[in-house]
Amino acid sequence: MADNRDAITARQLTKRYGRTAALDGLDLRVRAGTVCGLIGPNGAGKTTLMRVLLDLARPTSGSVSVFGIHPSEGGTELRRKIGFVPGEVLLARHGTGEQVLTALTRLSGPVPAHAIRDLAERFDVDLTRRARALSKGNRQKLALIQAFAAAPPLLILDEPTSGLDPLAQREFAALVREHRARGATIFLSSHVLSEVQHVADDVAVLRSGRLIVQSTVDALRARARRRFAVGVRTSEAATLIGRLRSRGGVTVVSADGTDGTHRTDEMTTVTGSIEGEVGAFLQAISPLEVLDLTVAEPDLEDVVLSIYTESRGSAQP
Repeated sequence: MADNRDAITARQLTKRYGRTAALDGLDLRVRAGTVCGLIGPNGAGKTTLMRVLLDLARPTSGSVSVFGIHPSEGGTELRRKIGFVPGEVLLARHGTGEQVLTALTRLSGPVPAHAIRDLAERFDVDLTRRARALSKGNRQKLALIQAFAAAPPLLILDEPTSGLDPLAQREFAALVREHRARGATIFLSSHVLSEVQHVADDVAVLRSGRLIVQSTVDALRARARRRFAVGVRTSEAATLIGRLRSRGGVTVVSADGTDGTHRTDEMTTVTGSIEGEVGAFLQAISPLEVLDLTVAEPDLEDVVLSIYTESRGSAQP
């Protein structure tokens, strides 16, 4: 049964196209008022899942609900609670950007008069230009404007920053945080894992139509290995390497094809990685005179790639 705090739920959700299972017994919960990033390789089922949530595709079996309502039963009332950006933005070829947005807002319900203008200013897009003359990036901006303008309680965004320049990507991230702060739920897919890492609370990882991991971003990042580089006096390098190798979770890796060190007459830099908490690493280096130290933040991309690799191996007979 769906929790009343869930914006999206799926139970054993399956969608087949002939013999191909785009979704294969998918179980998923998206908490209301959170940002959930949907991650997976091409063909994982991300777009199909979004189409089912929008009632653009009907499930073969299983159950799905949006705010506790099956998408096929929610009608106009449910659809007006959802802002959507498709993976491929196709706009009417006639009319200006403003005219296209005005036509779309007639479908989405009431939009404050200033909302479109304010969003256009934030994204730096000229709404007086003909829609067919707009670049891919500016068409993407129009799609984002129409999705956010009505401030719906749920936003479903398929590759929302595709084609956007860095400034527009930053504006998008700010917009997501603002809407989340107002209580909206944002469900977005992206191949840009750094983007998901910076805006999402939770992450759902799909592979071959199945959910293989769902977790908070913080919990996933905690599973990632942190890369380090620590510089000590060359005379103490062997002691440092020995102390690091004796600590669980700390690995000295090769940076130069030998023993993971870079040497000068005065200083040797040892590189490697840390799994889990950094306490063991800090204990290893604390007795020594540290001349230089870098410990990178855990990277979501590293742990997601590791999950892909593990799931591929477990799927093999």
